[in-house]
Amino acid sequence: MKKTVTTLADGRELIYYDLADDTVRDAVDQRPLDAVSTSSEIRRDPLLGDAVAIASHRQARTYHPPADACPLCPTRDGRHSEIPDDHYDVAVFENRFPSLAGDSGRCEVVCFTSDHDASFADLTEERAALVLAAWTDRTAALAALDQVTQVFCFENRGAEIGVTLGHPHGQIYGYPFVTPRTELMLRNAARHHRETGSNLFDDVVAREEKDATRVVLATDHWIAFVPYAAHWPYEVHLYPRRRVPDLRELDEEARTEFPQVYLELLRRFDRIFGPGEPPTPYISAWHQAPFGVDDRDDFALHLELFTIRRTSGKLKFLAGSESGMNVFINDVPPEAAAERLREVATQ
Repeated sequence: MKKTVTTLADGRELIYYDLADDTVRDAVDQRPLDAVSTSSEIRRDPLLGDAVAIASHRQARTYHPPADACPLCPTRDGRHSEIPDDHYDVAVFENRFPSLAGDSGRCEVVCFTSDHDASFADLTEERAALVLAAWTDRTAALAALDQVTQVFCFENRGAEIGVTLGHPHGQIYGYPFVTPRTELMLRNAARHHRETGSNLFDDVVAREEKDATRVVLATDHWIAFVPYAAHWPYEVHLYPRRRVPDLRELDEEARTEFPQVYLELLRRFDRIFGPGEPPTPYISAWHQAPFGVDDRDDFALHLELFTIRRTSGKLKFLAGSESGMNVFINDVPPEAAAERLREVATQ
């Protein structure tokens, strides 16, 4: 992998990740951009204790542009974009409309491919490995920033999820606090250790593997299963078999095997609802241990992949119970979801 760091016209950082070591990246951003102006503010909810990012400047962000005006495509034929070069393998840059900025953290965009009409599932294993390398490298870089406490790499895919740019891409958030979901995991893990003396994440994985009814895919270095209390209609958790706190700690065997496993899961997701169905909308989310917390090494890196589509042509909406009380109601039994994901294995 070759890494090239440069800047855009407004001073934001842009990083190319290339498979070929002899790739030259010297294209200059020719756009007459004003400096980025943000209004990000973190506010604490006194009743719930969680944090809300107030970011009014995001109202002006690019919204469903036509394909020939996509800001994530390469710069070609006189049309300038966020990527000055006319092609790229993987590119990462600071978001021009960040939810978090300055002392409130950092937001980056990860472009998985220069092909506007592709998806992550269309990548070769070599390209998927390059994305993993980029996620890992950015995790290490953001971990070094004083204002970042937790790094979150994720992909939103599909208009149903709320994606406003159709180009295959993901994002990386550097939060200035421990997110509520992670905080809850850490609290439950600590309680489990006090009561049993063992690691909660290890025990969850062991239980799922022993039961086997919800296991979707198992290899030498990874295991994927539908969790016992899945919140979403089709939800898969992917764990490396050797527990590590974040992407930086994955060993070479796990890194080598990840592209095959992850691409298989994504391709199965697109087959859940049968031939002729549109691509399955999903959220893919890496859960990594925050920095500066006690027992950080007891946290288990894992990826959670889920869709809000519950059946053909129908979505799972977060209505009264979910949005009002955070009590999920799942219409698809986890065992049935796992069975379906096994049935649609890529041939």
